[in-house]
Amino acid sequence: MATMRARSWAGVRFWVTARLRPWVGAPLRTPAAIRLRSRVAARLPRRTVRLRLTVLYAALFLVSGAALLAITYLLLTHKLFGGAATLTVQGAGPGGPGPPPGAAGPTRVVGGATGTGTPPPLRQVLYLSSLTLGGMLAVSIVAGWLMAGRVLRPLRTMTVATRQISEASLHRRLAVTGPGDELKDLADTIDGLLGRLDAAFDAQRDALAAQRQFVANASHELRGPLTLERAALEIALADPDAGAPALRSTCERVLAASKQQERLIDALLVLARGQRGLDRSEPVDLAAVADEVLLARQAEICRRGLQVWTGLHPAAVRGDTRLVERLIVNLVDNAIRHNLPGGRVEIATGTGTGRAVLAVTNTGPAVPPAEVDRLLRPFQRLGADRVDHNDGHGLGLSIVAAIAAAHAAELRVHPRPTGGLTVEVHFAPR
Repeated sequence: MATMRARSWAGVRFWVTARLRPWVGAPLRTPAAIRLRSRVAARLPRRTVRLRLTVLYAALFLVSGAALLAITYLLLTHKLFGGAATLTVQGAGPGGPGPPPGAAGPTRVVGGATGTGTPPPLRQVLYLSSLTLGGMLAVSIVAGWLMAGRVLRPLRTMTVATRQISEASLHRRLAVTGPGDELKDLADTIDGLLGRLDAAFDAQRDALAAQRQFVANASHELRGPLTLERAALEIALADPDAGAPALRSTCERVLAASKQQERLIDALLVLARGQRGLDRSEPVDLAAVADEVLLARQAEICRRGLQVWTGLHPAAVRGDTRLVERLIVNLVDNAIRHNLPGGRVEIATGTGTGRAVLAVTNTGPAVPPAEVDRLLRPFQRLGADRVDHNDGHGLGLSIVAAIAAAHAAELRVHPRPTGGLTVEVHFAPR
């Protein structure tokens, strides 16, 4: 029986929906109805945080006021205690107004009704209390709107200030003052974010400037050997009586310039690889690599008459073996190339505070402390004070810095008071 009734009710609903849909659903989807809804939605107040807080305040006030009114009414009627209220109206006393004419005695109100037909006093109290509650509700809405606006005023100030900050004014801060509440924490968080963005933009601008300078310097360095090769070939071709010895000399000069270009391109590739980061990581012993590098440059050391002191102790790191080897090669080559005749080179490896350390020290011309940071950038040379600066391209220390950064190592460069440099590389703990 119940199943049949459910099916019948479902059939009735389907029939009513099918009949009313062309009359109700279709007009609501017409362009005129859509425009009407858009206009109504545009004129409605925006659901802001202030409006929501006002509605919340008013709702809480209404609920608490209604609950208080209900409790008061129940207390007056003694319904909370299971009995009925009795209200007795007595005369005012001797000389005062007496009971109404025709009344036999005092008027008693039992259970909210009277025997004389007068309006129930409790209903009057309830009616007046409801009117008072309605009036206070209106007051609470206005007060809630004003208080919500006052509370949210710092948020509006932060919104306006944040909208005015652009890429060109990232140095500006909200700098909200006041108690350390949630809004102050939000303002401090936004200031911190702006600070990080400002630093990131500065780093990006510096990187772009350095990249442009790098491209310009690389073009200049590559143009020199190409110009030399072209001039040598043009001179040889312009001489119709050039013999084999002259042509051979020209070919040797072109070959030397080509080798110079090859060294520059290799250095650029190593620099780019070091700046890109590590592709692999494996155990590397700094002492073993430094010993091999020194053995390979023994002839150059003897030719320059340099004194070499070594303190190679085991120092294991994790990294790219070829990049670590290139780091040590560049440091040793710089120490040898930028030295004085009969100077001294010191190479030491070891561990300290759980970190592997490589230190290379050389004698040589004095290096101003202000020039140290510049020497770590590509294509930067100290100038005429350097010895045989034509043998290099100003990429040695920049490659060392890039490889150290790829290995999360700390690079420390200190100029010596008597001339030369002390370069220390502190690798990260394994």
